[in-house]
Amino acid sequence: MSKTKVLIVDDSALMRQVLTDVLSADSELEVVGTAPNPYVAWDKIQQTNPDVLTLDVEMPRMDGLTFLEKLLAFRPLPVVMVSSLTEQNSETTFRALELGAVDFVTKPKLDILTGTMAHAREIITKVKAAARARPQVGSPPRPHRIASCGFRTTHKVIAIGASTGGCEAIAAMLGALPADAPGVVAVIHMPEGFTKSFAARLDKNCAIRVAEAKDNDRVLPGHALIAPGNFHLRVVRSGTTVVVRVESGPPVNRHRPSVDVLFESCAQHLGANAVGAILTGMGNDGARGLLAMRRAGARTIAQDESTCVVFGMPKEAIACGAAEQVLPLERIPHALLQLAAAK
Repeated sequence: MSKTKVLIVDDSALMRQVLTDVLSADSELEVVGTAPNPYVAWDKIQQTNPDVLTLDVEMPRMDGLTFLEKLLAFRPLPVVMVSSLTEQNSETTFRALELGAVDFVTKPKLDILTGTMAHAREIITKVKAAARARPQVGSPPRPHRIASCGFRTTHKVIAIGASTGGCEAIAAMLGALPADAPGVVAVIHMPEGFTKSFAARLDKNCAIRVAEAKDNDRVLPGHALIAPGNFHLRVVRSGTTVVVRVESGPPVNRHRPSVDVLFESCAQHLGANAVGAILTGMGNDGARGLLAMRRAGARTIAQDESTCVVFGMPKEAIACGAAEQVLPLERIPHALLQLAAAK
């Protein structure tokens, strides 16, 4: 089997070397070149024909965003952004995902060598996922915002799980929901520090209120709670209300937060009062939990292959019988509201 060819673009010579060492350690990956800036990168792309690009956000002469936009306009290529964990860079990273980057990894704040090596498995996994992804050139078509769902209830909850490609998928989903939608809880595989910025970004663009979840937050109509990076999110009953628990604990399916943790808590504590949706992502996190939800009486949806960036998590959910419906992304928000309104 041929190896996945990777080109590394970063202005830091140390980062280029560390990423080369990390990726070259995997037998399925081959680093075919490195570049200190986009101008050199463009020449290397013509020479090496890579399958995946890792791209720094901040570089001299041309920043990563500008290069990404130009690159995808002329040659759609799976791109994994490499971003420092700062508020400014998180905004830039989300803009890169809007433009068509498949995913991102974070640079360590201090010890680049040790910090990057510690996350070697994550970097390798994301590069491999990108190689199988469908690059989206610009923002995909988004569902139209629904004016009203026609009912107001405090006992129905929508639960969403996503991974690779999930930032844009969740943004499209939540952006389509009306202000009187049932309460939403969501897990996306995202590093600590980025989920707060992600939630704030969504809050500006949605009719519902969106926030990073805090322990004991109530799940309320017209509100969405996003699991904080590096913490699991569960729902529990507290009297007549539903609240969330934000907690640590070991990773599940190598993830924290894990979609399975959220979905299994919905099955246990909400039963038929929950509606679940599993969106684009690599791996199988969420499939078992969605099946538990369906068995507990919840209604369930999986995103279809044609609109997924990576058809991994939904595929596994469909295969195990967890998905009652399989729908393209643009049809999921309306379907969620219909299922939530059903008796």
